[in-house]
Amino acid sequence: MTARYCSLAQTPAPAFAPGLAAERLSALAGGRRRWVNGTVLHYWFFDGDTDASVIPVPGRGMTRRVSWAGAEEQRDVVRSCFREWQDLGIGIAFAEVDDRSEAELRIGFQAGDGSWSTVGRDALLAGRQERTMNFGWDLTAPGERGTALHQIGHALGMLHEHQSPFAGIHWDDEAVHAELAGPPHHWSRERTHYNILRKLGPDETNGSFWDPQSIMEFPFAPGLILEPEQYRGGLNPPGTLSAADKESVLRWYPPAHPQGSPALVPFRSAPLGLGPGEQADFAIDPPETRTYTLGTFGDCDAVVVLFEERDGEPRYLAGRDDGGTEHNATIGARLVKGRRYVVRIRLYSAWGSGEAAVMCW
Repeated sequence: MTARYCSLAQTPAPAFAPGLAAERLSALAGGRRRWVNGTVLHYWFFDGDTDASVIPVPGRGMTRRVSWAGAEEQRDVVRSCFREWQDLGIGIAFAEVDDRSEAELRIGFQAGDGSWSTVGRDALLAGRQERTMNFGWDLTAPGERGTALHQIGHALGMLHEHQSPFAGIHWDDEAVHAELAGPPHHWSRERTHYNILRKLGPDETNGSFWDPQSIMEFPFAPGLILEPEQYRGGLNPPGTLSAADKESVLRWYPPAHPQGSPALVPFRSAPLGLGPGEQADFAIDPPETRTYTLGTFGDCDAVVVLFEERDGEPRYLAGRDDGGTEHNATIGARLVKGRRYVVRIRLYSAWGSGEAAVMCW
């Protein structure tokens, strides 16, 4: 049976300010899609006939509605795969919710639409009525559980392993295009290039070497890969989390520290003291109910995210990413006295004095 592949939607390259130093660009490429550590990602399954795609009926000049709802046994596969990623001990948690407005990840099961996911924080760019993940075939079929693990890897920010520049893969380009142009994919040359042949930058990869056993690797039939020689007869990853997958995601999202976060007091700046890729968390207990502004200061690129604690769980309120711009991130939000908030700041890079701080006022 021909393998069925995940198809990521093509997204425009980020528009950074011209003339950025190579170190800044490298840091931004490596982390711009990752969540801040300690985030709880809430997921929701589309249900019922109100959520559907309208697609044409070939040869009849008509359209029909195709539901995004999935059977309970399909949902159970996805739930178990969320648990498998979380049980690694990563600093990201997953929680199912029954209200789509509370969900960062919204999951559909439209057959025939392929299996795909937004990558990392790109999920926040999708409208509340839109899917951020879809499963287009039966996840309970033998060998298909890996599809759900793969899409959740994308949701965590991971990209396709065979596109790593460290892989050293030499493709038979025309054979790849011919393979993907036929059933079950029917991909255009542009889509095949984007999801198979295109090389990622070295800072976009999941790790510093190619892992042919990765859950983010595709299986390939004989004759598509010319080099390395041992894969001319095909590549068949096991469809499970590899040791390198686990190492990479734990490096990106180390286990959350149980101790409390230092307080961020209005009108009093707090130094960050972070290195590239490091994160600082601060708790805010507002002394009065009003609109506050939170912001960073200094020559730095950072992502700033504000959460409200509800029943001991952080719920996303707002975020700003000033990476690649000439200004610092600021967030305006109404904070309520008696509630607790957490602001999390991850540094991409710093320059000049290297000193950066955060303040709310």
